[in-house]
Amino acid sequence: MGRVNGPSLGLYTVKAVVVLDSEGKRLLAKYYAPDYPTAKDQRVFEKALFDKTKKLQSDIVLLDNQVIVYKNSHDVLMYFVGTLDENELILSAALQAFYEALSMLLSGQVEKRAILENADLVFLALDETIDDGIILESDSTQIAARVTKKDSAEGGGVPITEQTIAQALRQAQEQFTRSLLK
Repeated sequence: MGRVNGPSLGLYTVKAVVVLDSEGKRLLAKYYAPDYPTAKDQRVFEKALFDKTKKLQSDIVLLDNQVIVYKNSHDVLMYFVGTLDENELILSAALQAFYEALSMLLSGQVEKRAILENADLVFLALDETIDDGIILESDSTQIAARVTKKDSAEGGGVPITEQTIAQALRQAQEQFTRSLLK
């Protein structure tokens, strides 16, 4: 099915989510559209994005015919990228929900160190917010609740075949720690 001219009426609203540190280095990135297929293309885009937004005071910018909403928090910049005809209020609401959910999950410390130390929670929160470019949830409380529900369920005997890598590593670490303390 081809794309009809005019505004897109599909569910796909987010083309990419990028989180950079204060020097423009990637902390997290998920690309849902094929606009930047290689890692090199992604780095070039992320550098252009950082260079354009590092000194701006607004929270919406146009770059490469895309609407980008972003949020600056301590030493972290968060970007949600949409098509040119995407509603920036929807993107902004999704970004704000993701940020607030992270703030709840990271005890108010949405900063580089906390994001890196809790990457599993950050990725789970992103997956609860956006799935394959579709905004699933814009209520930060619901996002955080779902992430903590998944996080608490992993210690409750989730079969190894159904665990994520982060869950399996955490469970192995906990078992190793318990064996050392005996």
